[in-house]
Amino acid sequence: MSSSYHEVQKFHTQILRVKDRDEFPMVLVGNKADLEMQRVISGDDAQAFARENRIHYMEASAKNRCNVDEAFLELVKIIRRFHETESPPPPSNYKGIQKSRGCPCSLL
Repeated sequence: MSSSYHEVQKFHTQILRVKDRDEFPMVLVGNKADLEMQRVISGDDAQAFARENRIHYMEASAKNRCNVDEAFLELVKIIRRFHETESPPPPSNYKGIQKSRGCPCSLL
């Protein structure tokens, strides 16, 4: 395997260790998808790594403007889903922010 592959494995492990978690929102992006003949890591190997580590994988090419924006949008979606599952729902008697009688404060 290439050093790029080992670097991705190392980064993935470090992120999980720092976050002290088994899973964390990530997107693995294979860049320079337009340079197929110079590929160092096969798409199948990258897909397998992503599947084994339960992370999303996609390929992108800035040169062709392929999946560049989509990679960021996918990460945002994954982060939102993560926060929804991590945040407990408010209690059934939750009434939101209560007005204080003596404080002329505004929340923005």
